[in-house]
Amino acid sequence: MYPSSLNNVIESFKKLPGVGEKSAERNALALLELSDEDIDNFVNAIKECKSKLHRCKICGHLTDQDECYICANEHRRDDLICVVEDYKSVFMFEKSGSFNGKYHVLNGLISPMDGVYPEDINLSSLVKRLDGIENAEVIVALKSSIEGKTTTLYIKKILENKNVKITRLSYGIPMGVELDYLDALTLDQALLDRKEVS
Repeated sequence: MYPSSLNNVIESFKKLPGVGEKSAERNALALLELSDEDIDNFVNAIKECKSKLHRCKICGHLTDQDECYICANEHRRDDLICVVEDYKSVFMFEKSGSFNGKYHVLNGLISPMDGVYPEDINLSSLVKRLDGIENAEVIVALKSSIEGKTTTLYIKKILENKNVKITRLSYGIPMGVELDYLDALTLDQALLDRKEVS
């Protein structure tokens, strides 16, 4: 129905999460209305984002510096670390504005069925981060799926010799739901009502 070059743009948009056929068509057609300069700026912004962003050397969050803006912030608590699956969860917590600690981004969950083992995600640096921090609390903020629970238990195991309190978000979060789909109020409440991992 569409010329092949336009169809290629539509197919590219469909690769984005949450973008279906109709949204992809609308976005592709909207691009045609932009000036050449706006198109160039759009393409360059995407390329720059892709080439300059990398993982923070401390927590694994996205940054264009050595350390992300959260790890570099001296006003945030070093003794309160929220462990999340990916950078999208960090953005979700930051939008809520209720967390004043720092994060540790795993960039995945343990899932032997999918070939993802503890050494495949950002776990070893979590143990190193906690060296020298007294009475730290690690909040495990992972989805309540089998993979999330497996990863939580593994975190508890690798931190058992540390003087660390390990908590998890309260169960007001539906089974298997990703944190980036929660509203700020639900996330705030889950954080306030967190429970110790047993």
